[in-house]
Amino acid sequence: MSKVTVWSCVLHLIKFPMTLIRRIITKLVTRVLLGTSTTLHCEKMSSEITSITSRRKKLVVGLGNPGMNGSRHSVGMAVIAALAEHLGVSDQWKSDRHVSGEVIVTGYQDTQIVLLRPKLLMNVNGVSVAKAASRFSIRPEHIVLVHDELDKPLGKLAIKHGGSARGHNGVRSCIDCLHTDVMPRLRIGIGRPSGNTPVDRHVLGRFSKEEQNTLSSVMGQSVELLLAQITEQQLQRAPAGGRRATQKRKERPPSAVQEPEEKPHTTDLNCQ
Repeated sequence: MSKVTVWSCVLHLIKFPMTLIRRIITKLVTRVLLGTSTTLHCEKMSSEITSITSRRKKLVVGLGNPGMNGSRHSVGMAVIAALAEHLGVSDQWKSDRHVSGEVIVTGYQDTQIVLLRPKLLMNVNGVSVAKAASRFSIRPEHIVLVHDELDKPLGKLAIKHGGSARGHNGVRSCIDCLHTDVMPRLRIGIGRPSGNTPVDRHVLGRFSKEEQNTLSSVMGQSVELLLAQITEQQLQRAPAGGRRATQKRKERPPSAVQEPEEKPHTTDLNCQ
């Protein structure tokens, strides 16, 4: 290849948008990480799984970046930790190299639950999710993804029943690796940055003390929504605007607002 041809190729690559270049690199990394995942079906299931194979199975995943607990982008992992605490299994996290993440296998009512915290970066979280789905024989429609949502303010929650990633790289990775977009998602609002703060700095930053006060209500409401999703309970309708998490739960069960019907549709709650 001549110098002119090489230089032309370089110039052509420079013209590529950086987002496209990152996307190509992410796909290549994903292929490498998923290289051996097809053999997972043949591996022996853990004793926890085989003892309760008659139960329904759900995989609940907290998307995020490992080692960045407390950041807005890893709020999904915080929700999973709150769910584990609610179920009384917060001390049972085990590192599983076969799924590139930490897992807890437990039960709730008649459902077997696998909790997953990926140990891979957000943009390739889908590798860990696909490996866990294969290892524990869980179908994509029974996988619940929990992640941050820029387009919703802090305190706003939404259940999204499948569909596009809406720009979320972790969700996009899950869709690419599972080859489907049917996974329901619990979206945790973190709001967009104010002023000239870059989006990446905002999502990787930690919640302020004021935000943490709202976050405590978000955690409790998120756990309620996840348990309802896991047991496939029908959420009750509520007046427009949802309900606030400060209301006493004994007096009023979890409620939700149904947005105008769409495919997929979402269910919003206000926890401020």
